[in-house]
Amino acid sequence: METSELLKKVRKIEIKTRGLSNQILAGEYHSAFKGRGMAFSEVREYQYGDDIRNIDWNVTARLNHPYVKVYEEERELTVMLVIDVSGSRDFGTNTRLKKTLIAELAAIISDKVGAILFSDQIEKFIPPQKGRQHILRMISELINFEPKSKRTNITEGLRYLTNAIKKRSIAFLISDFMSPSFEEALKIANRKHDMVALRVFDIRESELPNIGMIQVKNAETDQVLWLDSSNYRIRKNYSDKWKMDQQNLTDLFSKCGVDNCLIRTDDDYVKPLMNLFKRR
Repeated sequence: METSELLKKVRKIEIKTRGLSNQILAGEYHSAFKGRGMAFSEVREYQYGDDIRNIDWNVTARLNHPYVKVYEEERELTVMLVIDVSGSRDFGTNTRLKKTLIAELAAIISDKVGAILFSDQIEKFIPPQKGRQHILRMISELINFEPKSKRTNITEGLRYLTNAIKKRSIAFLISDFMSPSFEEALKIANRKHDMVALRVFDIRESELPNIGMIQVKNAETDQVLWLDSSNYRIRKNYSDKWKMDQQNLTDLFSKCGVDNCLIRTDDDYVKPLMNLFKRR
């Protein structure tokens, strides 16, 4: 992409998301994650009603009297975006591509933020930073980034998050989740970080239009197929398969204790994000 064209796209996303970022982050977002990032402050004597899980057993044993650890909320949230940059993000049939939606979602979450870009390997790591220039750089990367691989393996992104980010963070896993199983990696990552899954999709991935013979291509394998979309059974099987995959994902996130929401490329993402944060 030409530099001038890229700058126009980055600027357009920045303008569009700036107000939304303030709207979302000022309200539900900080309320949703309040108290999730806690820093050790001091120890004090145990008082009736204190959570026994906070007892400092070393100090208690030394002083022969129960003491508890006192934590205070960290004022600054560290956010990691674990972003799928595989071939399937280059799909969109209405207002925008999935990768454009992903860039807009990333721009909204503008605390101290870093990113892990992955396909079936780690493609790029952007350390957490603050500031407008950092956000603009991330938007630019997400629009124009060309991964080495088109395939997806979410486990690789989650493993890198677990191993590379030592401090507990809020981690948004942003993908269309067309990946081999990643359950174990998600469980491990969620024990260390506060994981949230944002599931992006295009309406044509969930249903076929009735327009006769169409050619479809798998963006990750380059496999090409012809489908007769005028055939009701083909359309129904296509839709049923998508619904089953989404239900399996919903069950997986529930099992792992990971909050998630589904966001369409042709729809407003503010409402599902606000609903997600309210649920927390």
